[in-house]
Amino acid sequence: MPPLRVKRYLLTGLLTFIPLWVTWLVFKFVLGLLAGIGAPMVGALLSALALVAPRAATALNAEWLVFVIALLITLGALYLLGFIANRVIGQRFINAFDGLLARIPVVQTIYGGTKKLMAVLQNKPSGVQRVVLVEFPRRGMKAVGFVTRVMNEDGTGREMASVFVPTTPNPTGGYLVVAPLNELTPTDWTMDQAMAFIISGGAVAPETLPASPAILPHDDAREHS
Repeated sequence: MPPLRVKRYLLTGLLTFIPLWVTWLVFKFVLGLLAGIGAPMVGALLSALALVAPRAATALNAEWLVFVIALLITLGALYLLGFIANRVIGQRFINAFDGLLARIPVVQTIYGGTKKLMAVLQNKPSGVQRVVLVEFPRRGMKAVGFVTRVMNEDGTGREMASVFVPTTPNPTGGYLVVAPLNELTPTDWTMDQAMAFIISGGAVAPETLPASPAILPHDDAREHS
């Protein structure tokens, strides 16, 4: 087989494998996280089973089987939690639970902040585009970010936006930047489109990008001074 054809086939195979590999890494991370939540319960069930049926407990104590059972338990618990949360009694229970956690300083900060972030990302903003392009990590470079809040700068009254900039290919981590609202580049992307762009490393993207906001006169004068 000619060396050129071998090289082409290897490159084609590599380009075919990389998307599958990245998808597997993301799913492995998410599934591992979910299975880790249910793992203690599976361990307790196997310990209880070992008291009455040691052989059955030993047979069920395979790593892959524990992973599957833990994952199913977690998914079932999440479904049940979502079902209860959509009922009046469940909402009252969650509100009471939130009130209890609000009395614990450190826990309230973490839990309350995370819950507000999830609520902000789920609800459509009013007056401000959620998905934007922000100059990060330096001027002239653009990163995809999600506007989480708009504030007024003390003294100047200038609108400042807090923007969460997720990392690639794992969007669960990222950076928080505060930038002038008029310096952000709004987009018409949905959250799903933005997440696909981030996870794919920019491969899944529209053909064009929105233009950056015009440089203000005082900014232009400052750059030339």
